[in-house]
Order: sequence, then structure tokens, then C-alpha cells
Amino acid sequence: MTMQVNPHTEISTIAGRVQSTRHAFRAGVTRPIEWRRAQLQGMIAMLTEHEQEFLDALRHDLGKPTAEAFITDVAFVTGEIKAMIKNLRKWNTSVRVSSPLVTMPAKSCLMPEPLGVVLVIAPWNYPVQLLLVPAAGAIAAGNAVVLKPSEVSSAVSTLLAKLVPQYLDSEAVAIIEGGVAETTELLAQQYDHIFYTGNGTVGRVVMTAAAKNLTPVTLELGGKSPVIVDASANLRVTARRIAWGKWLNAGQTCVAPDYVLVHESVHDKLIVELQSVITDFYGTEPHESQSYARIVSPRHFDRLKTFLNGATAAVGGDSIEEDRYISPTVLINVDPASQVMHEEIFGPILPIIPITSINEAIDFVTSRPHPLALYVFAENKKAIADVLERTTAGGVTVNGTIMHLTNPGLPFGGVGESGMGGYHGKAGVRVFQHLKPVLSRGTMLDPSIAYPPYTTRKLKLFRKVL
Repeated sequence: MTMQVNPHTEISTIAGRVQSTRHAFRAGVTRPIEWRRAQLQGMIAMLTEHEQEFLDALRHDLGKPTAEAFITDVAFVTGEIKAMIKNLRKWNTSVRVSSPLVTMPAKSCLMPEPLGVVLVIAPWNYPVQLLLVPAAGAIAAGNAVVLKPSEVSSAVSTLLAKLVPQYLDSEAVAIIEGGVAETTELLAQQYDHIFYTGNGTVGRVVMTAAAKNLTPVTLELGGKSPVIVDASANLRVTARRIAWGKWLNAGQTCVAPDYVLVHESVHDKLIVELQSVITDFYGTEPHESQSYARIVSPRHFDRLKTFLNGATAAVGGDSIEEDRYISPTVLINVDPASQVMHEEIFGPILPIIPITSINEAIDFVTSRPHPLALYVFAENKKAIADVLERTTAGGVTVNGTIMHLTNPGLPFGGVGESGMGGYHGKAGVRVFQHLKPVLSRGTMLDPSIAYPPYTTRKLKLFRKVL
């Protein structure tokens, strides 16, 4: 396939393309359940019929291993969409609620209705998943959608721009490519919901633009997701699960373990186990491994290299600039005030900090902004309970990493600095709906007591009933 270096949409056409999706929504194009089902089936067909092209594009942009790309950017998406198709009618059916005596005779319900036109802005690290999963939810909810893939993952952006019009209704689904200029023009348009995944700096820009039209937003941001390892933890399993979550996609995952707080009594043992697991996963030369990804761009490579300056690497620490390769790296003797402990790493570098107790770890975590994810490893149930009760995070996996976001029954999202709103599964449809309260009254009975004039007798009755 031909890779386009700087994919972009002509800025002068953006406003018109967004307006076209609004015309489609107002014309009722997106409301029929069968239309929604057809679009969702089209997404699955696009991914399955062009699977190899997507895998190739992901390898081009991020050096993603085939298995990793398939699991996270193809299978995950098709799985989410299949669940939406299966529950499409159920999740779009009115829900009965009880009616108080004062309304009788009446029936009440919550009626799901689409919001209108949804803008989905995706990042580069999982460029297929993080664009199509929220887009699928918006479509399942009955909305028109404007898609904005990341220009950083240019091969994926180019491929999506080619295929989306072939498989989805271009009247109601638009895709806009480009960087800052195109995104700025996109944000100048009016939407009924904006869904953004990325960093907090751009999240603030998105929220500011949305505020001009009082547009609701869902912000899936990041932050420094901590791992707390108690002295009671099963260290071999702990090391494997931390390593998998950390070095998946070379650490370029919003919920990747960002740093580890480990009880001092098992600090050295954990590092030995991590070294052993890295060898098991990627061999003695991870650079040669077909299971290890690359940093997305020279700019991000240079940023990550600054974290290694003057640092002590117990494992790894080497890099190859021309290949955008940084080895799986474990840092020790880390100063909590250092740059690596204040910026989201978003790469294959893992600082390890010893702590003397679970209380110290909890104090460390709660003194910082709420993370997108938190991980605790322990066999001691009290230690786990203390962490769960006394910390706040977007989501938690106990004795594991990342896996909480794979459960469609658990909404995925952040809190505070790590974001607002959640999606996946049913929540991934509800976030793009308004549950319209509807009360329907019968006309066979219409007692006069409800109307003026308000007599003393009526007031006494009101006091008894209300």
C-alpha cells in the first residue's frame, strides 16, 4: 500500500462536511435501527476484509507486532461492535419507571434518543480502536458522526480515509484528516457531543472550544497510573503482569503502569523477576524481537530519551535512534521530584520506588492527581481493601494490569485530571444518548381535586397524599 506522509483534508471543505452530517441527522437518516445495524456491520466488514492492510499500517506507524495489533486494534473493536449489534434494539428501547400517585393515571419511561452530530477525535497509540469504538457507540445510539484520526499515525489515517466512505454511509459519517490546523477548524464547528482521547493539554483546548456552544464532552485522558506492590504479592505473577501491561505497544498505552511503588522487603526480588520476564517475553536482545513495538515518532523518541539522562537503569536503558527503539527499561534510585515522576511517561521506561508500607504508598498516590488506572498486587486482602477504599482512580485492576478495560460491563474512563465520562459496552452507547423522561397520562379519569380553586379541604387532602 502507498503510505501518505501528511494526510490532510482541505480546510475550506470542513465546515460543509460537518454541516452535511447535520442535514443527514435532521432528515432522520440515522434513526432507524436497521440503518445503525448496517453501519456497524459495515465497520466489521471493513476491518475483516482489510485486516492485513490495517496490520501493515499499524506496523508502519508504530512497529506493532502482528498479534498485538490484531488483539488491540482489530479483535477488540469487532468484539465491541458485535456486542452493540446483539443488544442494539434492547439498548435503544424505552425503560419503564414508576409513577407517583400524584401523577395518576400515568405511565413513565426513559426514552433513549440520539444527541445529534458527534465529533470523535482519536489519538495515535491505538489509532483504530480509539477511533472506531466510540464512533460505533455513537452510531449505535443513532447519531451522525465526524471522525478525526490522528495525523501522527499517518498510515492508519490514510487507510481509514480510504475505506470509511466505502463501508459507511458518507451522508452521515464524515472523516477528516490533518493536524492542528484541521482540528482547529473542526472544533470551530457546532456539535452535540465531542469525544476526545488524548492528553490533558489538548483536552483543555477541546473543552474550551466546546464551551462556546455548551457542547457536552467526554475526555479520555491519561496521567501517571501507579502500581502498588505489597510484600504479600506473588512476585513471579506480579512481574509478568506488570511487564505485559507496561511494554505492550512499547509502553504507549494510556493505562500502562507508569511507576511502581513496591514494599522495600521485596524491591530487589521484583527487579530480578522483571529482568527474567523481559528475557522470557523479548529475548536477550529485545531489539530483535518480533513482539516488541517502536516509538511512534522521532519527537516522542527524543522526549523519552530525556527521562534516561542521569538515570540509573537496573534493566535496559539502551536505544537506537534511527529505529525509534528504546529497550524495556527499569529505573531505580528514582527521585520522586524528578521529571520522570511528574510527566506521563508514555513509553517503555518504568521507575521503581521502594516504600515501607501500604499507607506510604496510598499517601504517595493520593498526593498526586487522580490517575486513569491504578493497580495493586497483594495476597493480603486488607492491603487490597485499604488501597481500594482510600484511593481514587478512573479504574482499577487487582493483581493485574489493563484488564479492567476489557470488561464491557465496566465503563472505561477517567476522573479529575485523567478525564470525564466513560464508555465501552452499554456505557459506550449511553454516553451518546439523552434519556428523555416521558410521562404519559390517561384521560379517562381527571379528578377536579387537582385543579383550583384550592379549598381548605383540598389542602388537607394534599397534606395526606403528598
